[in-house]
Amino acid sequence: MEREVVVSEDAAASSSSAASSFSLAETRVICRVCQKQFAQYTCPRCNARYCSLPCYKGHSVQCTESFMRENVMDELKHMQPEDESKKKMLDILRRFHLEEEDIDSEGEDESILSEELIQKIMSGDEIKLEDLSDDEITRFRQSLASGELSKMIKPWTPWWKKPSARSISLSPDGSQLIRQVSVEDTNTSDPMADPESSISEIPEGPESALPSLKQLTRVEPSPLLAVHLVDTLYSYCFTLRLYNGDWRSDAFGASTVALSVSKVMGEDAKPETVSEALTTCIEETCSPAYRHTGGFRFAIGLVDDVISLLSLGGNALVCALCDFRRLIHTGERMLKAEKLGKAERARSTQKLRGADRKLYFMTCWVHEQPNEAWPSLARLVEVQKASLEELDKGSQLKRAGRKNDAQSKVLIEEI
Repeated sequence: MEREVVVSEDAAASSSSAASSFSLAETRVICRVCQKQFAQYTCPRCNARYCSLPCYKGHSVQCTESFMRENVMDELKHMQPEDESKKKMLDILRRFHLEEEDIDSEGEDESILSEELIQKIMSGDEIKLEDLSDDEITRFRQSLASGELSKMIKPWTPWWKKPSARSISLSPDGSQLIRQVSVEDTNTSDPMADPESSISEIPEGPESALPSLKQLTRVEPSPLLAVHLVDTLYSYCFTLRLYNGDWRSDAFGASTVALSVSKVMGEDAKPETVSEALTTCIEETCSPAYRHTGGFRFAIGLVDDVISLLSLGGNALVCALCDFRRLIHTGERMLKAEKLGKAERARSTQKLRGADRKLYFMTCWVHEQPNEAWPSLARLVEVQKASLEELDKGSQLKRAGRKNDAQSKVLIEEI
């Protein structure tokens, strides 16, 4: 039960003035959780009064779980077989598989990269394009387009797949507990040491304390931020996978890719459901611009990455968003070296700065959310992933059926 405490304005007032003092007294409510401090906030779901973030987290285990459970049930309830998002996804799958068949049919008669050129590259010799013959240049470009050369690159293991990602710790204010000392800060560093060993497995968190949302905005945060987070994480994972973890090799290109995949960051879109957010991201992944990455199978792998990040909890999400901000910051600095027109440079700068502000706000929002919210959101993304895989399976069966029908047709019947 919540208690109301009457604080008299004049504790030493006489009994004759007690009635007037009582009418002017301030009535305040004690925190429902700790029963010690005055309540300053109200839970928007269950109307419980609390005094601080720890008390909110203490009261909200059942409240948050029931809230996310209802969201999942609502999402499942609205997943009708012929809804708009499924129609859109089927259209994406149909286009992608048709384009895939065209590429396969065209590639059968085309020559591949010569064994001699592969040996030159693997031996580490420096090869310039002008050193190649016309035939070698043609085959080299074909191998780039088909992805054959990518097999020679050592696969990158994402940091969120490593065991150390399960034990990320940040301070209560959101800042990192330990700052990694750079080579310039130490006089005893070994100049012959492997530079890769100095790179932390986990991206660093915020260098300073994260402000509360009340310091950033006077209005209540949008209830759709969880959906927008899914879009943002998908774009982050896409970019790191595309650049094999080394986005610093082309920071401006990486930031451009990230904003093109995330419609929330790049185009100020506001998807209202997880299904809508994932459908838009997957449509971009299967587009001609990024079809070479692997199409729908690659997109499903990225959805797995999003689920992995959400399952790691709030600290991992804060580190991921901070790493995304560093990517955007570096891209903005590299923009100065790009040969762009004045108008295009201004547009790119505006988009990058806008994305930076959104990422900072989202980082602060994630930090204030209870840890119970992330497993529930991960389960919701898993439901959408299963639905997408079911759609793809049905699309493949239809294509196989049409192909068999076409092969079984008798064009000339012998009499």
